[in-house]
Amino acid sequence: MQLDVVDLLEFYRTPLGRVAAGILSRKLTEFWPDTKQDRVLGLGFPTPYLGAFVEGSERVFAFMPAGQGIFAWPKEGNRSAVLVDETALPLPDSSIDRLLMVHTLEMVNDPLATLQEAWRVMAPGGRIIIIVPSRGGLWSRLEASPFGFGRPFSRGQLQKLLRNALFSPERWDGALYLPPSTSRMMLRSANAIEKAGQKFWPALSGVIVAEATKRLYQGLPVANKAKSSRQLRPTLVPASTRQNHNPVTPDDAKNSFFCCHRHRAVGQ
Repeated sequence: MQLDVVDLLEFYRTPLGRVAAGILSRKLTEFWPDTKQDRVLGLGFPTPYLGAFVEGSERVFAFMPAGQGIFAWPKEGNRSAVLVDETALPLPDSSIDRLLMVHTLEMVNDPLATLQEAWRVMAPGGRIIIIVPSRGGLWSRLEASPFGFGRPFSRGQLQKLLRNALFSPERWDGALYLPPSTSRMMLRSANAIEKAGQKFWPALSGVIVAEATKRLYQGLPVANKAKSSRQLRPTLVPASTRQNHNPVTPDDAKNSFFCCHRHRAVGQ
């Protein structure tokens, strides 16, 4: 299910959306404290989180899937938001150093094809961060936020998907332990709840945050073929004896040996 860009914008303008964006932005800067001279791409609906990477990075882009829609970003200066097909990004191979996916994999029709296309445009050793709703968290079960739409993931499912797309998972974390509530008291306590959640109930995070690197090669399994214990040994049997099914006598075997030996000598 692909959410409309208007719905996403409305959520991030609410108090709950602003708190969620603040929590996740701090998490992202923990993962990537320095993107100096890097080319950073955000795919999905990444604009609430790209602000932390604008200063110092070589370039920052926001690619939004065609089924979702787009809005002008940033508000000032040159526009860096582009409407794309997530499985055919308008970029050359190995052109991006860092890639952030948020509101992407849970929404698209083919998550593997989307990750494979991300692999194509990333530079060797490039790093990707993926934020997806957690299957075991509250945020994926309630429609109070965009994380309640689409398909949630478990850590094992996301890890398998990354490896199938030739990414090596490097770091895992959780975020949004705060229930998706509009209560003012709950929102004011968001930071305290977040710290307590990471310490006491890490499995109940609202989203999974995974970082992976682009793998440059794929190993192929080698079949282990055991040697057969049966070994074939030649037996010299005269043709006339084979046809009549008679037992082979010592004289027959001797004559057969000399016959074969003589023919081989003539052939040489």
